[in-house]
Amino acid sequence: MKERGQSHAGQPSVDERYTQWKSLVPVLYDWLANHNLVWPSLSCRWGPQMHQATYKNSQRLYLSEQTDGTVPNTLVIATCEVVKPRVAAAEHISQFNEEARSPFVKKFKTIIHPGEVNRIRELPQNSKIVATHTDGPDVLIWDVDTQPNRQATLGAANSRPDLVLTGHKDNAEFALAMSPSAPFVLSGGKDKCVLLWSIQDHISAATEPSSAKASKTPSSAHGERIPKIPSIGPRGVYKGHKDTVEDVQFCPSNAQEFCSVGDDSSLILWDARNGNEPVIKVGKNVGKKTPPGLFFQHAGHRDKVVDFHWNSFDPWTIVSVSDDGESTGGGGTLQIWRMSDLIYRPEDEVLAELERFRAHILSCQNK
Repeated sequence: MKERGQSHAGQPSVDERYTQWKSLVPVLYDWLANHNLVWPSLSCRWGPQMHQATYKNSQRLYLSEQTDGTVPNTLVIATCEVVKPRVAAAEHISQFNEEARSPFVKKFKTIIHPGEVNRIRELPQNSKIVATHTDGPDVLIWDVDTQPNRQATLGAANSRPDLVLTGHKDNAEFALAMSPSAPFVLSGGKDKCVLLWSIQDHISAATEPSSAKASKTPSSAHGERIPKIPSIGPRGVYKGHKDTVEDVQFCPSNAQEFCSVGDDSSLILWDARNGNEPVIKVGKNVGKKTPPGLFFQHAGHRDKVVDFHWNSFDPWTIVSVSDDGESTGGGGTLQIWRMSDLIYRPEDEVLAELERFRAHILSCQNK
């Protein structure tokens, strides 16, 4: 087996490619923050924007902590300071320590999660509502604003989700989505099924006055309130895959239309208005591969990237997380990055801007 520092058949090693990438950071990126994690995170998502300032914005960031059992697994709500475009100095963004925490990312709240947090998805219409997939069949719904902040210590009881979505007959670990156009949740699992729920009633109940909620809480014989976690079954179960469903996605403009992909190498398009049968099923393509339209490759991670998310409040700003703890001496790496706009802007605009700074660029090259 080759070591990380060795090359394969004349190709540069992982560490050599990383060193080359880091030297190019000031050229390729407008801003980059590197955050060494204590524990691996299997998911990362942007939450709502909290505050806007002159040079940076404050925004929620959802992460997970996959521990070794000495402390509980957690869902983490962090606060991230997102530097605005063309603010960060080029000489500063590449001067980061891979083994250090980023000053731009601070933990705000911890939820003790029942089992591993394999996926996190936020409801676009109300991003304080978050869904998680664990190593079980249920989907858990959390209101991160009302959930108490917990200390993740050995033996601590699990936090209680606000709602449980039931219906899977086997573990559903990774395929999870929330619709951008309606309060719908989509999930897929090892039972080869795609399930669809509506959480509209739950969201409506969450806005009721506290007195109305209290009257619905059951009581024991001693008059003590017994907290009960509500649960709902799916409004639709869709069968068409022959193996585990690995990912699901809603149509951006219609919550009734969605697609799924599975280990059976098929992609299925569904329309909930047409019953439970697939509308279109596409199998493995054995023909010629079409060259991808690749124009930028982020090479800041030194092991597999397990999740990423575009920031809807800040175009071209992306958060990504990788399982490269062996390289960083921690639990993995979280990176928040935005490529230079000189890469994706129209060519004539870029050339005109570079022409204005020609003398400065040439003087830098001669130093």
